[in-house]
Amino acid sequence: MIHSFKFRLMAAFLLVIVVTIGTIYLFVRQSTGGEIQQYEEQGEEIRLARIERSLFLHYSRWGDWQDIQPYVEQMGTLFGQRVVLTDTSGVVIADSKKELLGKQYHPNSSGRDLRSGRGKGSLETPYSSPESSEKMESTIQAPGPQEETESTSPQSVGTLYTSPEPSGETASTSPQSLFQSINRFLLWGGLLAVAIALVITFALSRYISAPIQALTLSAKRLGQGDFSQRVKFNSKGELGELAQTFNSMADDLEQAEELRRKMVADTAHELRTPLSNIQGYLEAIGDGVIEPDSATIHSLYEEVTLLSRLVDDLQDLALAEAGELKMFPQPADISGLIHQAVAGASVQAAVKGVSVAVALPAQLPEVNIDSHRIGQVLRNLLKNAIAYTSQGGSITVSGRQRDGFVEVGVADSGEGIPAEDLPNIFERFYRVDKSRTRATGGSGLGLTIARRLVEAHGGRIEARSEPGKGSNFTFTLPLAE
Repeated sequence: MIHSFKFRLMAAFLLVIVVTIGTIYLFVRQSTGGEIQQYEEQGEEIRLARIERSLFLHYSRWGDWQDIQPYVEQMGTLFGQRVVLTDTSGVVIADSKKELLGKQYHPNSSGRDLRSGRGKGSLETPYSSPESSEKMESTIQAPGPQEETESTSPQSVGTLYTSPEPSGETASTSPQSLFQSINRFLLWGGLLAVAIALVITFALSRYISAPIQALTLSAKRLGQGDFSQRVKFNSKGELGELAQTFNSMADDLEQAEELRRKMVADTAHELRTPLSNIQGYLEAIGDGVIEPDSATIHSLYEEVTLLSRLVDDLQDLALAEAGELKMFPQPADISGLIHQAVAGASVQAAVKGVSVAVALPAQLPEVNIDSHRIGQVLRNLLKNAIAYTSQGGSITVSGRQRDGFVEVGVADSGEGIPAEDLPNIFERFYRVDKSRTRATGGSGLGLTIARRLVEAHGGRIEARSEPGKGSNFTFTLPLAE
């Protein structure tokens, strides 16, 4: 399961999604925290400035801190903070919670230090701006006489302390509470996104891995011998190309298996005929029906020769297809080899009343070949041409130099090959004559062996034919360096 493509694909998708969502969560959390902290500091400065301004206006109106307690309580409720006001001697004269009234209050020594992170500010004139530093306290100063405001230093009339922590009903609306809520929403949103991504990833991994699983199953069945396996996948991407390649491979394997079965059947048929004849002759001699004279022995010899030739052809074909056919190529005169092959076939052609001619240029360059194997190709082509050319016909063997090769042709004036049979004539045991008689059909291996031998030399063999106009077989051989 862990090593399956589907699991690894899903794990890769999920890892990318988790890393992406985690990165976004951390970035948003960090940015939001900084913004909220800055907003909280600015809001604290504004609240302190408003409290200072209100207290200053009260003192300016009455000249002392008379009846300041209700105002401090109101400001504590309004701003949701603990507000403490002391006189110049440090005695609390107003407390929004009424707990420290009349008591000496010094934040550095008191057990209830209301300072947090703001600083002291002073109000020098009714329109001066508050200054903030590191303590949440303000020294409230009163100006001197009106006519001396510009030249006289302001006098301190008290110190203001405020709690930085919201209290009471306003605690739920504080910036820190808002930040925690945002963090919770981000966390739950990230978990929900991961869960949704997990479901989508599972569906996508199944969709992507489905054709691969189908290919795996089909390949397994194909390996078990079921060559009818095909994959139906209409995608035009890489997976679609892979499915098409698999189907093409299955077609080739099915065709190869069909040819193998056909070869086995044809080989058995070809071997059965001469063996049956030999067996019949021997049984007849044993029963005294036929005398073991010279004619009988000659017939047995022909059957054995045919059987031996068929076995040799099968062996050559098997070695050629396996790439293990031993050859010894060397520079050779193709013209002399052509004349030699034609001379050997002339007797058989003369018996049938077919003329064989050679049409070669004055000189052909040497080719790099195994003379024995190319002679075998020429003999097979000539034998095939004689078999399909009727009495009075002609066969012409030609040769010419062409693009680094020598092209050899064997053309006859025989009955020709039908168009539907032409693509298959180089297949093993294939006969144009479906009657399978040796007079016209042979063993069906000659052209197949010829193609394998030519291709083993680095050449190419082709056939062109029209019914009633004869056939022309050509093959190429590389020039000798």
